[in-house]
Formats: sequence, C-alpha cells, structure tokens
Amino acid sequence: MSLSMSVPLMQESINESLPLLFSKGMLMGFVSERFVIADMILHMATTFFCLKACSAKDIPAFYIFGDSLVDAGNNFYISTVAKANFPNGIDFGNPIGIPSGRFTNGRTVTDILGEEVGLASFTPPYLAPTTTGEVILMGVNYASSASGILNDTEHFFGDQIHFDTQISNFAKTRQDIISRIGAQAAKKLLRQALFFVSVGSNDIIFGQWQNSSWNTLLDTISSRFKLQLTRLYNLDARKLIVTNSAAVGCIPFIRDLYSSVDNCVSVMNQKAQLFNSRLNSLLAELTKNLEASNFICANVYAMLDDILNNYMSSYGFEVADSACCHIAGAGLHGGLIPCETLSQVCPDRSKYVFWDPFHLTETSYKIIAEHMMDGGLNYISPMNVRQLLNC
Repeated sequence: MSLSMSVPLMQESINESLPLLFSKGMLMGFVSERFVIADMILHMATTFFCLKACSAKDIPAFYIFGDSLVDAGNNFYISTVAKANFPNGIDFGNPIGIPSGRFTNGRTVTDILGEEVGLASFTPPYLAPTTTGEVILMGVNYASSASGILNDTEHFFGDQIHFDTQISNFAKTRQDIISRIGAQAAKKLLRQALFFVSVGSNDIIFGQWQNSSWNTLLDTISSRFKLQLTRLYNLDARKLIVTNSAAVGCIPFIRDLYSSVDNCVSVMNQKAQLFNSRLNSLLAELTKNLEASNFICANVYAMLDDILNNYMSSYGFEVADSACCHIAGAGLHGGLIPCETLSQVCPDRSKYVFWDPFHLTETSYKIIAEHMMDGGLNYISPMNVRQLLNC
C-alpha cells in the first residue's frame, strides 16, 4: 500500500502543529521568543523540504532492534528466564495457552506500526527457524528482553542479546539479502526500509547497581550508542526511529522497589531525562553528519507522561500505577515478580496502563503507536513516521 502526503496536506499539518510549538511544554528551555520562532521555522523547513523532494514509496522492510518492549520471541531461543510465557499474549489471538513471545497481553508498538504502514504480517523474530528465505526481505525483529546498549547491563535473568549482537545479527541478514537479490538491490531495499530502535531503559533501570556514578555511566552509554547507530548507518540504515527512555520511575517495578505508595520515583525519572537529553543531541548530530540519514526521536517519555497524567479523563483507563498481570502480595503495585504462569490477570486489560511490572498493555501501545505515526513535534521529531515514509 502506498502512503503519501501532498504539499497542501503538509502545509495543513504544519498549521495544526503551530499551537503545539507554542504550548507551555515546548517553550520550556528557550530563552526568548526569537529562539522559539527560529526553532519552529527549522522544524517546518526540515519536514517540508523532505516531503517535497521525496516521492511516496511502499515500505519494503521493517527491521526492529531493542529490548522487551519490542521483543517478538527471540528470548524463547536462548538460555534465560526472561521469556514471555503465557499469560503473556493472552489477547494476541493464539490458541489458549500458546504465548506470542511478546511481553504484553496483545500486540507491541512495532506490531501496530507494521500494520499501519501496510505490512502483511508481523515482523518475525531473528532466531525463529522459519525466519529465512524471502521472509527476510520484508523485515526481521532482533530485539531481546533484558538487553541494553551496554553488554554488561543486566544479567539477573540469564542470557540476553544485547544491541551490539543484534546489529551483528542484522549484518548477517544483510549479507543474506545481498546473496539473494544482489548488492545494488539490497542497498536500495535497506535504504528505503524503516529501522526501529528501542533500547536504553534497562541501562537506566539496572545501571543503579553499577559501581560507577550515573554521570560516568551516562557518558559510557552515550558514546557506545553513537558507535552502534553509526554502525547501523554503515550497514545501509537510513530511516531510523529511535525511542527515548520512558518515565521508568513510574513503572510498577520501580514503584515497589522504592516502596512508593502514590507517586512516581523522581530520582529514576531524572536519570531517564538526562539520558533523553543526551539522546536528542546525539540524534541531531548523526543526522547532520551522516549523509542522507534521518534519525527520528520518538519521545516515549512525553507520550507515557501524558497517559499517566490523563489516564482516566482522556484515555478511559481506570488503573495507571499497578500491573494487570501480577502475583498477589508481590508488592503494592504488583511490581516485584514478572508476569508468569501463576500470575493473576485482570479481567479487562483495556482499563490498565501497565500489563506487568515493566511493560504496557496493548491499549497503551495503540496510543503510543498513534503518536509515532501521526503525532506532532512534542511527541516525535523532526517528523513523524507517516512523514518519514515519504523520504
């Protein structure tokens, strides 16, 4: 399916975005109205000229990297206790008791995005024996639960496939594609493909048990992430959607770990915000320095923050601080034990923001996917996914 946006529609989109640019949240951090206007013009020009210069294309492939937020089953094939066993996937559509490999009740955000851009099926996990042949031309999911930017981020749950190894796995896929369709066709396919990267939250959550200070660890994370994203670019990735860290201080695990009754844990959210600030600068630098690249920042922190602040009035949720899938007595918010076979599951998953101690419900992911697909600059910048499709 071909998705396009004409120049008049682009102008209409810009007009609709103007109020967002002048909202209180967007003004924070700017020292004068002049800087606000300059920033607004820069965003408008970047998006306008990209859309005007690029014709609409179908997306030939969708390559996904990251942690359990987008894992589609790779951890079933490695030695780890971090596996999305039933009742994970209870609403995915599989026969009762058959897990989907996803750490949520239904679809992940990348499942939903894939459907939105017209993919005929969900992007398969790299380690699945069926992920071979023509399948790899439409995309592969390399994500692994408990993985991080750093290779020593988390070992509580056993093995995981960290981001460095995920990129190496993609490099093997790339060689397979070249062998199948030739170097030039492979380059064209990959440079038109979407690359989705959702990693870093585990580095923040589990980094608190590292011996180094947070600032030192953040320097290490940032420099490593730059090398990794540059490596993806050198492997022909040109359209990259990179998520920042969500408000990890608000997830049930952190709430219960810090014995927070009502509020999010500010010290953890502050760490996430520092990471996100570094990420914004990094993605802008890479887009500037790497020819024909588009590094898009999906502001998941702002998306989840809005859901949590308006969960009932705007979104129809009833519970925004506790896990739907939980072990009775495992923390006030059900956050101390992962969702597993003996867990209790809430009867109406659509009323919960969080599925388990770490992850969101499909209903929450739908909201986030909508923001990524069509959201304004406060949620995804310098353009949204629908606009990126045309570049």
